[in-house]
Amino acid sequence: MSLACCGKNETGIFLNGFAPNGLLGLDLGNISVPSTIARKGLGPNSFSMCFGSDGTGRINFGDNGTSEQKETSFTDEPSFPIYNISITQINVGANVSEMEFSAIFDSGTSFTQISDPVYTFISKTFNSQVTEKRHSSDSQIPFEYCYDMSANQTSFMFPTMNLTMKGGEQYYLTNPTEVFSTKGGYVYCLALLKSTNINIIGQNFMTGYRIIFNRDKMILGWKPSNCYNDSNLNTSPISPSHSPTASPSSPSLSPALAVNPQAKAPSSYSPKLKAFTCTIMMIFFSFLAIV
Repeated sequence: MSLACCGKNETGIFLNGFAPNGLLGLDLGNISVPSTIARKGLGPNSFSMCFGSDGTGRINFGDNGTSEQKETSFTDEPSFPIYNISITQINVGANVSEMEFSAIFDSGTSFTQISDPVYTFISKTFNSQVTEKRHSSDSQIPFEYCYDMSANQTSFMFPTMNLTMKGGEQYYLTNPTEVFSTKGGYVYCLALLKSTNINIIGQNFMTGYRIIFNRDKMILGWKPSNCYNDSNLNTSPISPSHSPTASPSSPSLSPALAVNPQAKAPSSYSPKLKAFTCTIMMIFFSFLAIV
């Protein structure tokens, strides 16, 4: 989660693929937006973020979640105001690893980054369970494990993947792949980056969920959502917004195994890694009235 600031003279990657107009402070620090809302008595010290499979997103300040959500506790990191959690088990298809590690839930990171030995277990196990030919090394694609699709191929299969959080709750990954349109056709990749010393659960592993950051109870909650039909949001006293009159059909709540590449691929091959874009619908009317 980023500290609050605004972009002015943007250069480099900010001019290629994405150009934010500013960053919203959502971390555990005292100057973040949720801390300010709670300190001024405008709402609970909690918020949620939803990442839809169609690229739509929603942020709700004051959202404490619901009784149906699954939860895990944040790991206390006094020196860093971050949302750190513990993962005790990884499932990739029928393969299970008891590796325990900590990771940061960070909506400001587009793609998940994991260090060894966890990265090697996930990637090699994934690789052993797909049928397409491994794509040759490509400096224009940031992911290591990519696969070529045939000219007439309309879908591809990948193994179910889920994380077991500390406390025993399961967190299924609904969007672990990314599709690229190259000169030779479609290529799909395990959208996981190898890190040297830090583990970050990025936006792509949050897709298909409403993620609740309950800072009062210091818990992370999650519930399957398409970001349109969250009619049971607990956001009092902050006024909820209305869902769009027309919304796409609800995505599957279990991990998608068959994927249409044309639905995921960009219209043309781009040498730059495009960041996940998210249309934020801010339910924040009470706070806006004072700024």
